[in-house]
Amino acid sequence: MSKVLLLVALLVGVWLLLLRPRPKAKPRPQTAESEARAVLGVGPTADAAAIRAAHRRLVTSLHPDKGGSAELTRRINAARDVLLKP
Repeated sequence: MSKVLLLVALLVGVWLLLLRPRPKAKPRPQTAESEARAVLGVGPTADAAAIRAAHRRLVTSLHPDKGGSAELTRRINAARDVLLKP
């Protein structure tokens, strides 16, 4: 009897860890170019070097390890990605 219970517990554990469906991650909302420029503090004529410099400046001061928040860092990274897209 105890072997049967052990086997059932093992199968349930395997199902919970491997086979059960997982919820899909929510897609990130796209940042508009004007909002991205406002987040980074760059003008409409800023080149790639200026965008990278603004990103680096903001991330070093607002990173979660420096007392900032993960949400701010995510927004800064998203703004950089929008402005530097190919």
